[in-house]
Amino acid sequence: MAGPSAPDEGSEDMYDSDDEGGWSTRWALFRAGVRRMKTEFVHFAVDVVYDRNDGRAAFWFGAFLKGFSYIFTGVVKLRLFLYRHRILQDAHLGCMVIVVGNLTMGGTGKTPVVERLARALQARGRKVAILSRGYKSKKEPLFHKGWRWLVHQEPTPPKVVSDGVNVLLDSFEAGDEPFMLAKNLPGVCVVVDKDRVKAGQYAVKKFGVDTLILDDGFQYFRLKDHMQLLLVDKTNPFGNGSLIPRGILREPVEHLKRASYVFLTKSDGVPDPALEDRIRAIRPGTEIIECTHAPRFLREVFGPAQEPLAYLQGKKVACLSAIAAPESFEGFVRKHGATIVSRSRFLDHHRFDQEELAEVFEDATAAGAEILVTTEKDAVRFDPGVKSPLPMYYLRVEIEIISGAADFEEAVDRISRIGRG
Repeated sequence: MAGPSAPDEGSEDMYDSDDEGGWSTRWALFRAGVRRMKTEFVHFAVDVVYDRNDGRAAFWFGAFLKGFSYIFTGVVKLRLFLYRHRILQDAHLGCMVIVVGNLTMGGTGKTPVVERLARALQARGRKVAILSRGYKSKKEPLFHKGWRWLVHQEPTPPKVVSDGVNVLLDSFEAGDEPFMLAKNLPGVCVVVDKDRVKAGQYAVKKFGVDTLILDDGFQYFRLKDHMQLLLVDKTNPFGNGSLIPRGILREPVEHLKRASYVFLTKSDGVPDPALEDRIRAIRPGTEIIECTHAPRFLREVFGPAQEPLAYLQGKKVACLSAIAAPESFEGFVRKHGATIVSRSRFLDHHRFDQEELAEVFEDATAAGAEILVTTEKDAVRFDPGVKSPLPMYYLRVEIEIISGAADFEEAVDRISRIGRG
């Protein structure tokens, strides 16, 4: 009697309950599928928020989100009312406090503005600390927080990314922007904590600073400020006019009346009277400083080599980014003569894993890329052990004021003249 026939290679019968390799393969495929579906949904949601999808599904999902935007608007207005009428109190730290922020979610280019402002104040003799909430930085485990509360321990001190002399934390511990600022600003302290009153008190007491810059602090009312610099992305000033989650606004547009100065970022140098008139209708007499984010050079991600922008001329380039507005970055690469043959975009602040990078490298080499170019903010997130088949560079970008330079200098002078009290 003939025995049972062997299953075909690849048959489902190969993966019986005793076949660990079969089940592990199925589990890996399942996880990959779930991750792919999650990524696709998040990208779909982002496209709806930015009005980049006009399909039927996008319409109904947008209508669903609109209801939550009304609720969010009410919460934002109530919170501002409570602080304005002193029902909720702000803290005074006895030093100069400058806020740099925006009305919208990400993408306005705050970090280069903060860097330029800190350099200018430092050059005028101010001792500066930058306070950041450290978005996407490593958080204290919930168990540790609970234990400290249970035994009445003192709260953990803020994270010191830079003491003004040494950079003490990496981007994983500190967050992307705080680490970048610490690396690029010797002599400036960088302190991270969600509670920026606590961070400010620590910086004043520990490092003797007389000037605090709140990075992304326009919606932070707990700390009394002296000046507010509001950034508006000229390419997409206020999105579709809706608040989160239907749009990109964190506050209603009329709240820009709190701004001391308005920076129009990502400018192409072409005047936009309608936008400026709208700003001045809300905040009469406000000074508008127009600036652009200017690429300066390319630098190796894992080495000291630096190349001029002319190095991009005629190159086939793979672009990799995880920022809010990748179009600007990719536009810089094209503008300097490169051909983008491969493009990998991830959500803002995404931390790449080995599988994702392997796929990026595979796509880049298959497309015939000669080099891979990323942003400085993304470069700080790469694990030093990453092995790339292509030379990897990041694009160094700095702020360049194209109109209103006198107003910027006036703002810096005003800050510099104010005493420590």
